[in-house]
Amino acid sequence: MKPTIRNILFATDLSQNSTYALRHAASLAQVTGAEIHVLHVSEPLSDDARVALEMFVLNEESRKQATERRGEMVHKLLAERQERFWGSLTGNDAKIRDQVTSIEIIEGYPAEAILRRARELDCDLIVLGAHDHGFTHTFLGTVAKRVLRRADIPTLIVPYKDDGYNTDK
Repeated sequence: MKPTIRNILFATDLSQNSTYALRHAASLAQVTGAEIHVLHVSEPLSDDARVALEMFVLNEESRKQATERRGEMVHKLLAERQERFWGSLTGNDAKIRDQVTSIEIIEGYPAEAILRRARELDCDLIVLGAHDHGFTHTFLGTVAKRVLRRADIPTLIVPYKDDGYNTDK
């Protein structure tokens, strides 16, 4: 019996690479009829970032506002990338957008959060992009490695390829 793909978790780091990976997730969803769940995991501020924030932003209210603005910027960037991507599709391809059933931004450690949400959403496939480091090789990032190593469902790591259809330029 061949496996059925009903739910795809597309994890994005909001990079150009992840937009390219979304095209693959959308294509698979179109062929299988699967739902797409879009997830961005925003890492908590590092200890160094917290110390710098406390050193240079003395007012507690200002620190809180800076942290809130960070979250707002992530939401705005994800919305812009999504709008640009879906706006670039035409005809039947544009209908794939109807298969996106959730878009989430959560704070946490990316690999752990991706795996947890994949379980909670009962996903059959995880799709994420690899990092491109120059024209000689593609680097499999730490998050992708951790997800790949720990996932108990198929995981598609999509290396970036500039094929002229980039919607983030």
